[in-house]
Amino acid sequence: MPKAAGAGGLATSRTFPNGFLWGSATAGHQVEGNNVNADQWLLETVTPALPLSPSGDACNSFELWRTDLDLVAGLNLNCYRFSIEWSRIEPEAGLFSIAMLDHYKAIIETCRKRGIRPIVTLCHFTTPRWFAARGGWTHDGSPELFARYCDHVIRHLGAGIDHVATFNEPNNANLLQSVLPPPFFTALRATLAACAKASGSTRFTVGNTVLPEDAAAITRNMLAAHRLGKAAIKAVRANLPVGVTLAIVDDQAVGADSVRDARRETYYGAWLRVARKDDYVGVQNYERAVWDSKGRLPTPADVPTNFAGTEIYPASLANAVRYVHAQTKVPILVTEHGVATNDDRLRAELIPTALGHLKAAIDDGIPVKGYIHWSLLDNYEWGGDEKAKFGLCTVDRATFRRAPKPSANVLAGVAKRNRV
Repeated sequence: MPKAAGAGGLATSRTFPNGFLWGSATAGHQVEGNNVNADQWLLETVTPALPLSPSGDACNSFELWRTDLDLVAGLNLNCYRFSIEWSRIEPEAGLFSIAMLDHYKAIIETCRKRGIRPIVTLCHFTTPRWFAARGGWTHDGSPELFARYCDHVIRHLGAGIDHVATFNEPNNANLLQSVLPPPFFTALRATLAACAKASGSTRFTVGNTVLPEDAAAITRNMLAAHRLGKAAIKAVRANLPVGVTLAIVDDQAVGADSVRDARRETYYGAWLRVARKDDYVGVQNYERAVWDSKGRLPTPADVPTNFAGTEIYPASLANAVRYVHAQTKVPILVTEHGVATNDDRLRAELIPTALGHLKAAIDDGIPVKGYIHWSLLDNYEWGGDEKAKFGLCTVDRATFRRAPKPSANVLAGVAKRNRV
C-alpha cells in the first residue's frame, strides 16, 4: 500500500486547552445486561440467532454503574459518555417508565457530584422491540416516535446533561454495506424473519444492522428523526449542546481517479450536511482506508493490526477530525477512538501517539472540545465476538470485577497533566 499523508505536521505544544474534556465511553446494551425489551436482545436469542453469543448479563453495569464511575474518577477523567436505553424508558409504545428515568437521573446526578460531566447518547443503536416490530427506522412514523421519546427524556433528565447526541453512528446504515460480506446479509435476513415471527409482525428491523434494501429509507427517517429530536430537546432546554456522532474512517486517495470522494459522499455526505446546523459533531474513528481507482487497497503486511487484521494507524483520528471540520465548520468532540486488541501494549502505544496528532490539529485551529476513549470496559461486542476487546479495563464475566489495564494508566496520566 502506498504511504499517504499524515495529520499535517507536529504539535507546537503538548498541552491541551484549558477545560478540555477527557473521558471514556460505554453503551447501554453493551454493558448494562439483561436488556430484554430491546430489538438486539431478540436478535441474539431467536433461532437462528445472528451474533455468536448473547449479551446476557454483559458487564452488569445496570447494577454496577457506581463502580464504573469509580473507574472514571480514578482515571482522572472529567467526563463520561454513556447511553440511555430507549427500550427501558418506553418498554411499550406510549408507556414511559418513571422508575427507569430516575435510574438514569441518579447516574447523571452522581456524575455531577463527582465532577464528571455526563455526555449522553439517546439512541446507541438499540430500539424497543415494539418499535422494531413496526419496521424500525423503515417506518415513516419513526421520526415522530423518536422525538416523543426525546421530549420525555430531556424533561426528566435534561437539566444535568452536559452534551447530548441523538444517535450513535447513524451513517453505519450506508458505511457497513461495503464492509459486511454478502453471506452476512443472508444470515441477517433469516434472523430478522425469526424475530418478526416471534413478535407477531410482518417486518422486524433492528437499529444496529441494516439490510442493503433498507438503507435509503432508514437514512431518510433517521435524518428526519435527528432534526425532530433536536427540536424537541431545544424546546425543553435551549442551551443544551446537541449533536450526532458519526463513524468516520480516515479515507485517503492514491493515484489517478481515486474513488475516495465518491465513497465519502455515500458514507458521510447527508449526515455531515445536517451536522452543519448542530452545536457539535461527534467524531468516531478507528482506522484509515486508502482508495485507488478500483477500490480499497488491502492492509500492508508490515504494520500493526487490530484483532480483525485492520491497520492501526495513529494519525487516522486527527485526519478524520480535520475532514469533518472542513465539511461542517462546527466544533468537534471525539466521542470514540480506540482499538480492538488483546495486546494492551498496542492500545498503550496508540493513545499518546494519536493524541499528539490530535493536538497538532488543535494547534492548526480545529476546535476540538475533548477526547473520549472507547471503551471504559471490555464490554459485549455486537457480533458476540469475545476476541474484540476495546476496554481500558478488564471485566471478569463471572464476578464482574473490573481492573484497569496499563493503557488506562497511560490515558489517566495524560488527563491528569492535560498534556501528552
